[in-house]
Amino acid sequence: MTALARGLAVLKCFKSGEERLGNQDLAERCKLPKSTVTRLTYTLTKLGFLHQIEPQGRYRLGMATLALGGTTLSRLDIKEIGQPLMQALATETGSMVLLGMRDDLSMLYIECCRGNSIITLRLGIGSRMPIATTSVGRAYLVGTDAAERSELEARIRAFDPVAWPRLERGIQQALSDMKRYGCIRSFGDWHPEINGIAVPLAFGKGLPLMGLSAAGPALSMTPEYLMEQVRPKLIATAREIVRQVNVSV
Repeated sequence: MTALARGLAVLKCFKSGEERLGNQDLAERCKLPKSTVTRLTYTLTKLGFLHQIEPQGRYRLGMATLALGGTTLSRLDIKEIGQPLMQALATETGSMVLLGMRDDLSMLYIECCRGNSIITLRLGIGSRMPIATTSVGRAYLVGTDAAERSELEARIRAFDPVAWPRLERGIQQALSDMKRYGCIRSFGDWHPEINGIAVPLAFGKGLPLMGLSAAGPALSMTPEYLMEQVRPKLIATAREIVRQVNVSV
């Protein structure tokens, strides 16, 4: 319990959500030995609650803090940079464009942009989606390294062994889709009336892997429309988000 309390105290030091603090700064604010703070920041970074900025060796809040609901979303670089680009894509294509990060075996949406379509999905910031059946979840699985993907697959299989053969086929399809199309498809796999495509967002400088998806009701977002009209725009938007984020950090 002492370690938990100290870890939370470290996170509370980032009061504005934008501060960049070193271990010495944190030690002074928490009134803890620097050696203790160094161990805490190492663990919090590994868990995604802190992000270390190289080469300064300072820290800022990581994306995993979003799952706790204690961070001002509008102050995070990825969200701030991605939102106007996502909105432009949503408006142009009529789809719902979503930005997601992994939270255990789910994908947590941290940004959501809607087009002008009358029919839309009941999803928004804070919604959680399964990692193995949605396009954004499969995008994460495809984008991560083989070791983490293998670990996640083992956990998915243990959680639902009956559904695993179907889920495994979907993951294998996603790996093939990425090589062939540059995006991942999920046409009715999560919900029979919802189609979506997604791409992984792999940032540099230690930022977490994320997923960007464009989805909508199957009636309007047909596989043909998504693959022929939306896919190239989604890929271009993802590349621009990654480019701008990497320039800013």
